[in-house]
Amino acid sequence: MAVKVEMPKLSDTMEEGVIAAWNVEEGDTVESGDVIAEVETDKATMEVEVFDAGTILKILVDEGDAVPLGGLIAVIGEEGEDISDMLEQAKSSGGADHKSSEKDKADDQKTEQDEDESFDPVFGDLEEKGNGQADDRRIKASPLARKMAEEQGIKLANVEGSGPHGRIIKRDIESYEPSQVPVAAPAAPVSHEDKEHRVSQMRKTIARRLSESKFSSPHFYETIEIDMSAVWDARKQLNEISESKISFNDIVVKACATALRQHPQVNSSWHGDKIVEHGDVNVAVAVGIDEGLLTPVIENTDQKGLQQIAVEGKELIEKAQNRDLQPEQMEGSTFTVSNLGMFGIEEFTAIINPPNASILAVGAIREVPVVEDGEVVPGKRMKVTLSSDHRIVDGVVAAKFLNTLKRLLENPLGMVL
Repeated sequence: MAVKVEMPKLSDTMEEGVIAAWNVEEGDTVESGDVIAEVETDKATMEVEVFDAGTILKILVDEGDAVPLGGLIAVIGEEGEDISDMLEQAKSSGGADHKSSEKDKADDQKTEQDEDESFDPVFGDLEEKGNGQADDRRIKASPLARKMAEEQGIKLANVEGSGPHGRIIKRDIESYEPSQVPVAAPAAPVSHEDKEHRVSQMRKTIARRLSESKFSSPHFYETIEIDMSAVWDARKQLNEISESKISFNDIVVKACATALRQHPQVNSSWHGDKIVEHGDVNVAVAVGIDEGLLTPVIENTDQKGLQQIAVEGKELIEKAQNRDLQPEQMEGSTFTVSNLGMFGIEEFTAIINPPNASILAVGAIREVPVVEDGEVVPGKRMKVTLSSDHRIVDGVVAAKFLNTLKRLLENPLGMVL
C-alpha cells in the first residue's frame, strides 16, 4: 500500500521547509531509515528519513521549493502501484503540484535561470584546512554527485560537469574515468543585469528575529579599549603546550564567561512580567555564512578551560560553516560574542541575539603607539562594544561588566589559576 511522505517538523520554530536536495530519484528502492532528502529549515539543513521500505513512486516537489509542515513531498509504495487517487487528493487539497513528465526525466539537468546556490557551502578558513576538501566544496555539484564522488574517492576538481553552468551531476560521476583531463570552462561574460536571489528560510528567520530585537529591545552601547599585550604573550606560550590551537577569540569567550558569573544581571533574559537570571553561563559565538549568521553555543562556558573551549568552538564553527549544526546546538545561549577582528574591523556595534540581554562586538587587535611612564612605546590595543537591552541591564551594570572583562584580559593568568 502506498505511503505518503510529508514535510516533517524538524525544529521547534519551523513553519515550512525548502527542499535543498533530493538524494533519490523516482524508481529508486529505499529502506526504513534511508535519507531521501535534505531540507532547509529556519535554523539549519536537516535530513529527511523514511520510515517505510518500498519504491519511490512519485516526487512532487522540486529542489528549491518551499513546502508547509505536513505538505506532501513524495509517495512510496510497490512498483507499478496506482497512486492516482492519492495524487489527485493532494492536488485538490492544495498540496504540492505534480511535476511534469519532462521534469521527471530531467532531474539533474534542471536549467532554471536562478539555480539555488545553497549547495556550495562557504568555508571561512580555507588556509587551515589544507587538504583539498575546501576546494571540492567550492565546485558546483549536486548533493548526490558530491556524495558519490566522496564514496568513490573522486576529486570533483578532476570531473567535467555537464549540468547547468558546468554543475557536476550524477551521470558525470558514473562516466568519470581517472585518465580524464579536466577541461577549463570558458570565461563567463560580464553581466550587467540585475539578479534576484531566493531568500532562504534562515535569512527570513534572521531578518525577523533581528528586526524584533532591534525595534522591541531598547539597545544602548558602551565601548572600552583593552591592552592585549599580556594576552598576546600568554597565547603564544599556551599554544606551545596546548594540544589544540587557542585563538584570541577563545580567550575572549572565556573572559566573558568568567565576567558573566560575576555580573549575573548581564546573564539574564526579559520575559515580559519577569527577568530570568540564568544559572548557567552559555556563550554563543556568531559565525558568518552565506545566508547570514549562525550562533552555535558553548554550554557551561565558565566551567571549561581554554583548551576545551578551543576544541568545542572550532568544532561548532566548522559545523556552522558546513551547515551541519543541529538546532539544539544553537539553543540555550545566555550571551553572545561577535568577532570581526579577523577582517580588520576596529570597532562596531552588534544587534542583541534574543533572548540574550547583551552581545559583545569584538574588534581587531591594533598595534598603536601608547604612552607609558611618559614615553611613547608600541602597544597592542583592542576595542570591544557591549550592546545591552536597557530593560534588563543599566548603564552602570554594563560598565562594571566591561571593566571586569578588561581586567581579566589584561591579567589573563587570573583565568587559569
